[in-house]
Order: sequence, then structure tokens, then C-alpha cells
Amino acid sequence: MKLALTKYWLVLASLAFVPAALAEPPMQYLEGVEYVRIPTPQPVVTGDKIEVREIFMYACPHCFSFEPKLNAWLKQKPKNAELVRQPALFNPSLEPHARAYYTFETLGVLDKVHSDFFKAYHEKGQKLLDENSIAKFAAAHGVNEQRFRETYKSFAVDNLVRQALRQVPAYGVDSVPSIIVDGKYRTNGTFAGGNDRLMDVVNFLVKKAALERKSKR
Repeated sequence: MKLALTKYWLVLASLAFVPAALAEPPMQYLEGVEYVRIPTPQPVVTGDKIEVREIFMYACPHCFSFEPKLNAWLKQKPKNAELVRQPALFNPSLEPHARAYYTFETLGVLDKVHSDFFKAYHEKGQKLLDENSIAKFAAAHGVNEQRFRETYKSFAVDNLVRQALRQVPAYGVDSVPSIIVDGKYRTNGTFAGGNDRLMDVVNFLVKKAALERKSKR
């Protein structure tokens, strides 16, 4: 009888901790170690989904080598997460690549050319540093060259480039690739202990951000 009562109280005691365990994600990763909090949270564009924003540069070899890992994550990402890509603009020389990205996105051909642009730059030696070379690349991938050039210089793309110039410093990004989760947490390969672990940290932050949103309802 005493043994049975002991087991009964142990079960009750363990159940008392269930709500606390559900209230926050497992403490696998620590703020200030694998990720940092952005002092001023930034708006997100993904609605009810948790925004996972990759800050990247086409010219960055680390971003190029990270692409397969990011693409693998996309195939099995949390259902409540959505990826947003954003080119980094640390200096004016990076503007042509940022314009290329936003032009591809505006024309609806990003999925078709994004990976090939990376490969052309890093594997094939095509520097693609100005409008003419990028327009030729686009044309070789079935994009109407005149339409590409018009969009590349359009007000819509101008506005997106200006927005990127403001946003990247607001996230506190000083290296790429970096990942911003829900506009308030930043991590990268250095924080995570390597790009192989980066998306594990991102998944943790997605859970954390989702629980924080839920607690505010």
C-alpha cells in the first residue's frame, strides 16, 4: 500500500511541472551564445507565420555554400515558418546584385534563377557586376531582356533597395549569411558553432517566437 501511494504522489508531482514545460521551448540554446536579441524588434511581412529572414550576398562564398543547407531546411521547415530572403547592402558596390535579386523577385522568376546566379558567380567566374552583364545572364535564362532592364531601373526596385539599406543596419547584421527570426532574434554560423548547426538554432527560435506570440494573445 505504501509503495502504491508513493507512486501516486510521484505521478501527481510530475504532472505539476507539465504546464511549465509547455510554456517555453527546451533550453537547448542560450541568448548571447547561439543567438542575440535585436534591441528594437523589426516588423515582419509573413502575417501569422514566423518570419525567417536570410540576409545574404550573391558575392559571398559563405552564402553560396550555405544555400544547399537552407534549401534542405525549406523541404522540412516548421509549418508555421516562412522564409524571406533579403540581400545585404553594406556598401554601394553591392547594389547591382541587390537590384538583380529584387528584379528577379518582381518579375516572378526568382525560383528559376536564384541558384544559377550563385553558381554563375562562384563556379563559372561570371562576375555579373553591372546591369549589362546581369541583363545578359537573365536573357540566357529566358527572361525578356528589355523587360528585365526596365524593371531593374524601376521605381519599385528603387524602393526595395532603399528599404534594404535601412533594414539591414536595424537588424544589427555585420556578416552574412545571417538569419533573423520573427524580427527580433539574430543568429549566424559563428553564433551557432558552424553553418551545419545554424538551422537547428533557427528551428529553436521559431518555436520560441511562436510561444511568445501565443502568450500575447
